[in-house]
Amino acid sequence: MQLGVMSFNIRCASAPDGEHAWAQRKALVIERIRAFDPDLLGLQECRDDVQAAFVRAALPDYEFVGVPRGGEGDPAIEMAPLLYRRAAFDELARGHFWLADEPDMPGRQSWGAAYPRTASWVRLAPRDGSGGPFTFLNTHFDYQGTAREESARLLRDWALALPREEGVIVTGDFNAERDSETFRELTAGGVLREVLQEAGAAVGTYHDYGRAAVRDAIDWILASPHFRTEAAGADTWFSGRRYPSDHFPVMARLAFSQPGSGARRQ
Repeated sequence: MQLGVMSFNIRCASAPDGEHAWAQRKALVIERIRAFDPDLLGLQECRDDVQAAFVRAALPDYEFVGVPRGGEGDPAIEMAPLLYRRAAFDELARGHFWLADEPDMPGRQSWGAAYPRTASWVRLAPRDGSGGPFTFLNTHFDYQGTAREESARLLRDWALALPREEGVIVTGDFNAERDSETFRELTAGGVLREVLQEAGAAVGTYHDYGRAAVRDAIDWILASPHFRTEAAGADTWFSGRRYPSDHFPVMARLAFSQPGSGARRQ
C-alpha cells in the first residue's frame, strides 16, 4: 500500500481577503484535495465553525480529528486538524497536545508565541495489512519568539518516545525555512526527514495569492525511516487570479520500507 499524504494550509475563513475570501475559495480547496485524493490529510488554519463544518460535509469519507487551540478572542477557535480515509485504516488511538512548556494544558502558550498552538495525532493500522501500525501527526508552528525551535524539540522528543518499531508521519506549516534551527532540530539524528527535500521538490509554498516576490518553503511532510518516498511535490494550481489558498498544498506518496513491519528508529 502506498500512502498518499497531503498538508494544506487553507487560510482562515475569517481573514479579510477580499476577492480571495473563503466563500470564493472553499470549493477550490476541496477540488485540490480530491485531485490528489490523499489517505492522510493535515490542514492548518481551519476554524471550528462553518469552515470546519464545510470541510467535514465535503469530505464525508474522512475521519476528522482536531481541537481548537484556545486562548483569548476569536482566534481561539482555530485548529490544525488531521483527516484520514476511514476505509483504509483502523484507528488504534488518538490525542492532542499543545506546543508549550506544559503540553497537556489546553490553551497553554509559551516561548513568546503569538498564539497557543496544537498538535493532533492518530495511531493507525492499514486494513490491507501492507504495513504495521504507525502514527500520523499534524501541526502548525507559531512565528514569534523561540516558539518554533522549542516546538521542534518538543515534537522530536515526542517522536522518539513512540514505539521504535512503528513509523511516524508529520505534516504541518512550520513557519520556518529548511535552513533554519527549527528544521535542524526536527530532523536531528534521522528520527524524521523531510520528504519533499529528499525528492528534490522543496519548492516555495507560501505565495500570498500570487503576490509574494519570493515563495517561502514553510510547509513540509516529514517521515521516519519506516517509510520510503515514492514521489513528492507541491500542487501549484491556480487559474488567473483564482487560488485555493495563500499556500500551495504539498503532497507525497510514501511506501512502507518493510511491508508488514517497520524499520527501527535509532
